[in-house]
Amino acid sequence: METKGGFLISRIKQTGTRIFDRMLATSGIDSFNGAQGRILYVLWQNDDISISSLAAQTSLANTTLTAMLDRMENSGLIVRKPDPKDRRNRLIALTEKAKSLQDDYTEISQKINEIYYDGFTETEIMQFESYLQRILNNLEKR
Repeated sequence: METKGGFLISRIKQTGTRIFDRMLATSGIDSFNGAQGRILYVLWQNDDISISSLAAQTSLANTTLTAMLDRMENSGLIVRKPDPKDRRNRLIALTEKAKSLQDDYTEISQKINEIYYDGFTETEIMQFESYLQRILNNLEKR
C-alpha cells in the first residue's frame, strides 16, 4: 500500500506557513514570521526557559533555534539572561514588545485554524488531531 501522509503533512506545513505569514503581514505584524511565532507561542505559555527546553517544545534543532533567537533578539522580541540557578545557563525571556503581540497572534492563529478545519465536524477534528498526536508520538519514540 502506497501512502502519502508525510508528503501531505509537509505540503500542508509549507502552504499553511505561507498563508499564515501573509495573514501576519496583512495584519501589520512584521516583527516576526510564522516560524518565530512558534517560538513566541511556547514563551507566551512559559517565559524564562532554557534553550534546550525551548528546543524540545518547538521540535527545532539547537543550531536552528539559536540562529532564530539571534534574529528575534535583534528585533527586540526576546532577551537572553543568566539563569539564577546555574550561571552556565542562559534563559530566554520575552520583551514587552513580544508580550504586546500575543493577542494579535492568537487572533490570526484562530483564523488559520478556521481555514484548516473548514467543513469538518467537531468529531472529525478531534479524531484527526488524535491521529496526528499518535504519529507525533511514533516519531518521538525514535
